[in-house]
Amino acid sequence: MREALVSAGTIEYDVTGSGPPVVLLHGLLMDHTLWDRVLPLLPAGFTYVRPVLPLGAHRRPMRPDADLTLPGQVRLVAGFLDALGLDGVTLVHADWGGALFLTAHGLDRRVARQVILPCEAFDNFPPGLPGRMVSLAVRVPGGLQLAARQLRVARLRRLPMLLGQMARRPLPDALARRWTEPLLRDPAVRRDLLAYCRGPFDKQTLIRDTEALRRFPGDALVLWSPDNRVMPPEHGPRLAALLPAGRYAEVPGAYVLSMLDEPEAVAREIGAFLTSPPAR
Repeated sequence: MREALVSAGTIEYDVTGSGPPVVLLHGLLMDHTLWDRVLPLLPAGFTYVRPVLPLGAHRRPMRPDADLTLPGQVRLVAGFLDALGLDGVTLVHADWGGALFLTAHGLDRRVARQVILPCEAFDNFPPGLPGRMVSLAVRVPGGLQLAARQLRVARLRRLPMLLGQMARRPLPDALARRWTEPLLRDPAVRRDLLAYCRGPFDKQTLIRDTEALRRFPGDALVLWSPDNRVMPPEHGPRLAALLPAGRYAEVPGAYVLSMLDEPEAVAREIGAFLTSPPAR
């Protein structure tokens, strides 16, 4: 893993390939390995960058005074792109929707195109039943550790309030252990996650910041999974309609984590988007 220094601390990241940059993001209690099944199927001729954001599965805690609220995390993503000097980025969103707000915050100058898989948007922060579970866990002493231990038990993580509505295919034990190990081991990682989860989520602000995508001038692909119960099916077409150069496609049979459920379909759609000429 390589390292990039941003104002909040050190961000680890993986990089492979060469060519125009494609930055693949992940969600809460996940890391870059979310994309392991898709990455080998994506087209050559691009640099694929996978940062590990401080969302609970990171191994390098942030500075104790770092702003890790939602706006702080948006600035962190922009700072990461700055630290690597990336331009003309294709930014790929999955599960966590915070980076959709780069445009609202005037921080999207390095982003040329976007791919939006099922993720938080509009007022769906935190999302669905799993989001409510996280909101409860962060308010109970020891709640995060309890939730992480439950995620390590296969029959428990298939429950709807954990990962049962996130992935149609069972999450492998090795991946569950990897994603939960930093949280269980390091109090500073728990501190970082609590700083995000306990931050303010004002619904009107969230809707306004999502709708700021009207100002994003680049091409965008909204690649939604209409069968999932966590990210509303109507949010996919709604996001595509917002974006001036947006188009909409679906991954049938997948839940939120479509890159785990249907990696071939996800790679095919993203690959076609990456290699297509600009829409305008």
